[in-house]
Amino acid sequence: MAMALAATTLFRCGGYPSFKPNVPAGTNKRPPTKAAGAAVTCNGVLGDYRRTPPAREEEGHRGREEEWRSYLAPERLEVLSEIEPWVEEHVLPLLKPVEASWQPSELLPDPAALGSDGFHAACLELRERAAGVPDELLVCLVANMVTEEALPTYPSGLNRFEVVRDATGADDTAWARWIRGWSAEENRHGDVLNRYMHLSGRFDMREVERTVQRLIRDGMTVHAPASPFHGFVYVAFKERATAIAHGNTARLVGARGAGDAALARICGTVAADEKRHEAAYTRIMGKLFEADPDAAVRAMAYMMRRRIDMPTAFINDGCHSSGHLYARFIAIAIAEKAGTYTLSDYRCILEHLMRQWRVGELMAGLSSDGRRAQDYLGALPHKIKRMEEKAHDRAVKAKKKPTLIPINWIFDWPISVVVS
Repeated sequence: MAMALAATTLFRCGGYPSFKPNVPAGTNKRPPTKAAGAAVTCNGVLGDYRRTPPAREEEGHRGREEEWRSYLAPERLEVLSEIEPWVEEHVLPLLKPVEASWQPSELLPDPAALGSDGFHAACLELRERAAGVPDELLVCLVANMVTEEALPTYPSGLNRFEVVRDATGADDTAWARWIRGWSAEENRHGDVLNRYMHLSGRFDMREVERTVQRLIRDGMTVHAPASPFHGFVYVAFKERATAIAHGNTARLVGARGAGDAALARICGTVAADEKRHEAAYTRIMGKLFEADPDAAVRAMAYMMRRRIDMPTAFINDGCHSSGHLYARFIAIAIAEKAGTYTLSDYRCILEHLMRQWRVGELMAGLSSDGRRAQDYLGALPHKIKRMEEKAHDRAVKAKKKPTLIPINWIFDWPISVVVS
């Protein structure tokens, strides 16, 4: 998923064309800093959310705390220690040796390998290809890249899980070696996307870099932060979602889309990593379903009731309030329109994981709470499907006109979206 900060020095060669957001044919004007009639300006806030009454909210919070904290009982956590030899045999092999791993320098022009003239020519070609990528995809690419660059947040999250954490930073347990190896592989994702964006000339990199800094500063919320049962449900879901987002981007910018072969290769390579990581976390959670099906199905239902939000949920471009940018524009409007990650993808991930973990087939070992959790999960895909259909019907009936939203990552060029 999704990743570490890297100080990357790129050569600046003269004579590059300026490829910023797509400008309509026949105009030579710089994109406006504000869109005429835009509903959102810098520092603007859209939406008015109703809150649960404070007393009821506090009562519900206490109940949720008690529920997930029950998973920290020694007898429940013992299973994590018992399956460590299995992790050594079935999970660690999914990591690739460093010598067999791809590196960002292999996917982008390398001045040391190409020489000055060759590097200059390769960068010109990269920029020409990047000029054809639609602005909506550029915004989604920033969201994906920022998610990857916020890597420091993710291993620190895994290190809050009881039993499986890397307590010293150099533990020799299978769990600790997995966390470090996974983080090392993820580290390359933000690096390669960041370097592509620098070379392409399509992005206001200072604004993008500020967004990265804000996301790492602001952190992320994961429900049940110390419970491995809940945490591995989240990470398995997130890794599959990230693989889908990168894979869809690769398809949309590839030969049959925008025609940017370099970006398609980068996104496809990152997606392949994410699929291996997804396989690892899916296997771990599958083992927990075998060892303690009641705890596992209840943990999954707990997480799904609270919705699996991507780390990008707190993304903050400095113009829109934190949370609004992702929830109102990127997730609902822009990514859905561009086709990089949709509500349908969310449902399909849930259905996939339920099949992998055979949630509908669980029989023995379930408590009454476990059976209720199983029933809830069984009905959830249909509920999400109905939400998709109702949202589509509302959009058709409303016949809302698109709103122009200026995005500072692409020099305040306005993106046309239908805001719910």
